[in-house]
Amino acid sequence: MEMLILELPPEVYRHLHDEAQRLGKTPQVVAQTWLIERLASPAPATSPKSDREGTRQALRAAGLLTELGPNLHNLADPTVRLEDVVASLTQAGGKPLSEIVLERRGSKE
Repeated sequence: MEMLILELPPEVYRHLHDEAQRLGKTPQVVAQTWLIERLASPAPATSPKSDREGTRQALRAAGLLTELGPNLHNLADPTVRLEDVVASLTQAGGKPLSEIVLERRGSKE
């Protein structure tokens, strides 16, 4: 591997450090991961064909949307459609997760 030394403004480093702590990683590992992910899939040179595609491009460019990593990709079942998941969750019945969470929190009084 090659080594790269970056100089960051204090505020940017603070954000990187905070995100690294949230993820339980070092700032170096987080920065390396972000660079690898960003450079592994270059931004398309063409303009988006739809609003949805434009939104996805903007999120990807901002680092807020990435492709599945190898571990999650191996766990994903490509034969399951979104419609199947929605139908399964609809049939499950019971309280919505948000209500269960609110009940377990208890009152704020």
